[in-house]
Amino acid sequence: MKPITGSIVALVTPMHEDGRVDYDTLRKLIDWHIDQGTDCIGVVGTTGESPTVSVEEHCEIIRVAVEQAAGRRPIMAGCGANSTREAIALAEFARRVGADCQLQVVPYYNKPTQEGLFQHFKAIAEATGDLPIILYNVPGRTVADLQPETVLRLAEVPGIVGIKEATGNIERAQWLIREKPADFALYSGDDATAVALMLCGGQGNVSVTANVAPRLMHELCMAAIAGDARTAMRIQMQLLPLHKQLFVEANPIPVKWAMAHMGLCGPTLRLPMTPLSAPNQPAVEAALRAAGLI
Repeated sequence: MKPITGSIVALVTPMHEDGRVDYDTLRKLIDWHIDQGTDCIGVVGTTGESPTVSVEEHCEIIRVAVEQAAGRRPIMAGCGANSTREAIALAEFARRVGADCQLQVVPYYNKPTQEGLFQHFKAIAEATGDLPIILYNVPGRTVADLQPETVLRLAEVPGIVGIKEATGNIERAQWLIREKPADFALYSGDDATAVALMLCGGQGNVSVTANVAPRLMHELCMAAIAGDARTAMRIQMQLLPLHKQLFVEANPIPVKWAMAHMGLCGPTLRLPMTPLSAPNQPAVEAALRAAGLI
């Protein structure tokens, strides 16, 4: 895989009012992101409501994304599960339909040990490592936390090429950047601190904010990766209210409301996610205005 750098949108999964996946709008969003400069398109992750789509829908979203991108941008396929066998099965499908890499989240709910996490990702790499693997550490959702020592062990496993580090802990990110192999990529998974991680040597940002501000997020990432702190921080200040307000309720509740407000897709979420509460809507709208998006 050619190394992925820059803005990787954690794409929402658009849905019809009755809850069916809206594949036509998914295709339109992919075209829009390509036009807007998004560097890589990530599908069926947390923002894509992976916990509530069926396995069949999960696979079809990956297939449609690969087909629609048609090689114009790499597709990062969310393939994570809290069952190693299921994660491998999803990765095998993603590989078969032509995804460029797989995003493998730390298993959630069952709270494996560090050795269990190592063996989980190692097993996936042994089965599907020819589809490059990006680890995904987000302990705020999974409870289990992939410790830096385990990340560095996994960085030596063939097929594991990087990590989406979503703790927002910049000191932790700096240690990983310092100690990791040169060919192991570090991506932010936290919009608010992504600029700092990239200025420290990270390769990009897997972004929720990019769903509504793809051009600005691409420009921010390019500036930060190039070490242009002045430009990166100017854009960061423009986007900072969005970074905050898009998490005023659990992701992807606010970003789907924002996208509907911009006319990009419908607002439908699947239970147990519920629509953005009325008291929080003015703040999200104000953040969109501050970024010049409406």
